[in-house]
Amino acid sequence: MSFYEFLFVRSSLFYLLYTALTGTAFYLWPGLIAYFKTTHVHAGLVGFFLGMVMGVAFWMMPRPGQIRQEGLERATYFLLNGGLLLRLVTEPWLLYTGNLTLRPLLVVSGLLQAGAVAVFAYAMSQRVFTKERLFEMAQERKRKS
Repeated sequence: MSFYEFLFVRSSLFYLLYTALTGTAFYLWPGLIAYFKTTHVHAGLVGFFLGMVMGVAFWMMPRPGQIRQEGLERATYFLLNGGLLLRLVTEPWLLYTGNLTLRPLLVVSGLLQAGAVAVFAYAMSQRVFTKERLFEMAQERKRKS
């Protein structure tokens, strides 16, 4: 497991804890729901679920030709988590204060996360092949060695 694959899995567990704690806080302080409901859901779906899926996919998906994609893993990790953390801070702040000048930060947050999805999709497209193509690639490697 590479360093960024490790970070994906560990970070996703942080978001799982955040989701559990905010969900529990809603029962204790129902007034928080208005400010944290969407970030609570976003942390669970994007932070935990998507982060875990991305980390495990980078780790477990077959790598034909033993390709390494550390640069793509790094970019995906920082785009996803940078965008998500920006949202987790900005959205409750905007909802609490009503300060609409914070809205561009939410747009940046969304663009960072969308960028992460695009980089991830590109990286996975370089790893996913039919069974027949995998056999061809193995034969090519054998011929070269």
